[in-house]
Amino acid sequence: MNIQIFGKSKCFDTKKAERYFKERRIKYQFIDILRYGMSRGEFDSVRRAVGLNGLFDPKAKDSDIWRYLATDEDRAEKLFENQDWIKTPIVRNGKKATCGYVPEVWKEWEKE
Repeated sequence: MNIQIFGKSKCFDTKKAERYFKERRIKYQFIDILRYGMSRGEFDSVRRAVGLNGLFDPKAKDSDIWRYLATDEDRAEKLFENQDWIKTPIVRNGKKATCGYVPEVWKEWEKE
C-alpha cells in the first residue's frame, strides 16, 4: 500500500486516520492540505474516486457560495482554489481514495 493522508493538523478525523495506520504499522505520508495543498493531478484523481460532492465539506467556513455555482466544473474550480472547503482526511491508496474517517474501506485495502 502506498498511503497518503491529506488533512488538517487540527482536524480530529485526520488524527484518527493517522492513528489507524500507525497502530497497524502501515507507512503513510501526511500532507497538510492547508499548508501545501493538493496538486491539480491529485485533486482530479481524488475527485474521480469520491465524486465532487464527496470532496466538499458543507460545514466549511465561508462555503455558502457553493450552492450558487451552476456547473460541476465551476464547483470543482472553486473547490480547488479553496482547499479549506475539502472534507478531511483524504486518504489515497494509488487511484483509490476516501474522504472522511472510513476504516471499513481501509481494511479492504489491507486485504488486497
